[in-house]
Amino acid sequence: MIRIVFMGTPDFAVPSLEMLMAEQYDVIAVVTQPDRPKGRKKELAPPPVKVVAEKYQIPVYQPERLRNPDEMQKIIDLKPDLIVTAAFGQILPKEILDAPRLGCINVHASLLPKYRGGAPIHKAIMDGEKVTGVTIMYMVEKLDAGDIIAQREVPITPEDHVGTMHDKLSRVGAELLKEVLPKLIRGEIQPIPQDESQATFAPNIRREDEKLDWTRTAEQLANQVRGLHPWPVAFTLWKEKPMKIWWAEASDQEANALPGTVIRVEETGIYVAAGKGTLILKEVQPAGKRRMKVEEFVRGRQMQVGERLGDD
Repeated sequence: MIRIVFMGTPDFAVPSLEMLMAEQYDVIAVVTQPDRPKGRKKELAPPPVKVVAEKYQIPVYQPERLRNPDEMQKIIDLKPDLIVTAAFGQILPKEILDAPRLGCINVHASLLPKYRGGAPIHKAIMDGEKVTGVTIMYMVEKLDAGDIIAQREVPITPEDHVGTMHDKLSRVGAELLKEVLPKLIRGEIQPIPQDESQATFAPNIRREDEKLDWTRTAEQLANQVRGLHPWPVAFTLWKEKPMKIWWAEASDQEANALPGTVIRVEETGIYVAAGKGTLILKEVQPAGKRRMKVEEFVRGRQMQVGERLGDD
């Protein structure tokens, strides 16, 4: 039986680890990120993958930096035949990539070479993609650039957002990994090099990516809201304070007003002029308040037709 080291951190990686255990692979260790402060009280909380590993009594390693020679050597000394990663959160050094005889493989939430990087699900939805998917690839020193072992497409519906696609892709990733591993172990894989000319990137979301630019089209803004829901959530400025936009829909209706202008306030939605079309706000969270449906928001607060959202 081959010896597997699994590396992963967030919820996305959990189905893949659960699959390995259900299929009775010999997972000799789990490597994950250190416990981090969480919640309002900032109490240390274990990453989801650690919780699963402890359930199965798998030894857990939590290096702050995998490139630390001592931490690196601990992994190499395990003598794994294969390393499987899924959203681990650190780049693997060459010494670790070279250690397992069957190599290191990664479960990535995009159809590579599109959307290399840490936020492929967010970026695909923000870009208005109709299809994304999962890639299992060999790992190399360059970010998400290794040869492709297998891919599977997953449609993105208009109702989908980061939360729904995250769950779909994590399950598909585990299913595809289950199919791939026996072939890989038998030496039946014929990997396909990525086309570098087609590579695009999805770096981690920054604060400026969350801010709505009202000069964009309503469709682009709606995709931005979906691509940031339920985390980290899009926002605009209202009365010079951030207001989170949890959900919104695009309309082709032209507003004949400056972008960001509130043109209608109703319990069914707040209509805001975009660069092209109108964005209808459906769920919001004013600064210092809780998340709420627009019908509740408009009953209790004064947002006037003619007000401007965003920067003046």
